[in-house]
Amino acid sequence: MTEILIGLVAFLVTWLTVPLVRSIAIHWNFVDLPNSRKIHKDPLPLLGGGAIFIGFLISLLLTQLLGYKWNPVNTGIIIGSIMIFIIGLIDDYYKTIGKDFPALPRFIIQILAAYQIVHFGGTVKGIEIPFFESYFIEFSPLLSVVLTILWIVGVINVFNFLDGLDGLAPGIASISSMTLVCVALVQGEVNAAFCALALTGASLGFLKHNFFPARIIMGDSGSTLVGFLLASIAVIGTMKKITLLSIFVPVLALGVPIFDGIRVITQRMINGKAPYVADKTHGHHKLMEAGFTQIQAVLMLYLIGTCFSLTSVILVLIQ
Repeated sequence: MTEILIGLVAFLVTWLTVPLVRSIAIHWNFVDLPNSRKIHKDPLPLLGGGAIFIGFLISLLLTQLLGYKWNPVNTGIIIGSIMIFIIGLIDDYYKTIGKDFPALPRFIIQILAAYQIVHFGGTVKGIEIPFFESYFIEFSPLLSVVLTILWIVGVINVFNFLDGLDGLAPGIASISSMTLVCVALVQGEVNAAFCALALTGASLGFLKHNFFPARIIMGDSGSTLVGFLLASIAVIGTMKKITLLSIFVPVLALGVPIFDGIRVITQRMINGKAPYVADKTHGHHKLMEAGFTQIQAVLMLYLIGTCFSLTSVILVLIQ
């Protein structure tokens, strides 16, 4: 019942908050302007990430009212989320005036936000060698910090790439975070399971308003926030002490944004372009070029994401 309540509160708070933030965005003309690389033809209100953050935060704080001990890493998640959300808002503001925000400040803030997880105790500690349960290679403190930050910053950016079609990002976020719930519960990581449940509920609450035809979008403040939360939950839930097999668990749980992001970045670099320069080479763009409608393309990627997630859960059960 506790798990159901946490997810339900996140869903309801986000679902009910979206109309408010949408009205604010419209009132202040905080909208995403169409351009040659975007699917939508009309300006769409931004600030959707604000509703997701509110739903997630209230649901996470609810665990305290239910008597659960506060995990220090949750403080790092909240601080890092605020940092990511603010720099994302600045990036979104530039979009409202038809400009691009420089990449360097975003990366700096993303690194600092990822460090908050490290600072409050969430790091990749080391790796177990299979068939030798007592044989554990512990990473040096520096290597633990570097690997954790690289993982979080990487997921932030590949998930940001994914937010290109109505309903795609929150749908994939729901699938991925529900997968992390299952993995965390199997491994006995209750706090990570609560965080993942809160994100699942918040993502589904936003999806209600974002599915085609979208009435509001996440904006970079939302997509980078969700990427940060997914990556952080994976760290505290599945990557504290990893085996060679379990390395693939979080990667597969976030398979759609990770593999599509790697493909896009590689293609851009081969073509001599900066990896962070937006274009129309993502998987969802390719599906639409092949003749799929928006809804068909999104459902196809949902299916692929579900297959990745089921594979991830199977790997956990095999262990």
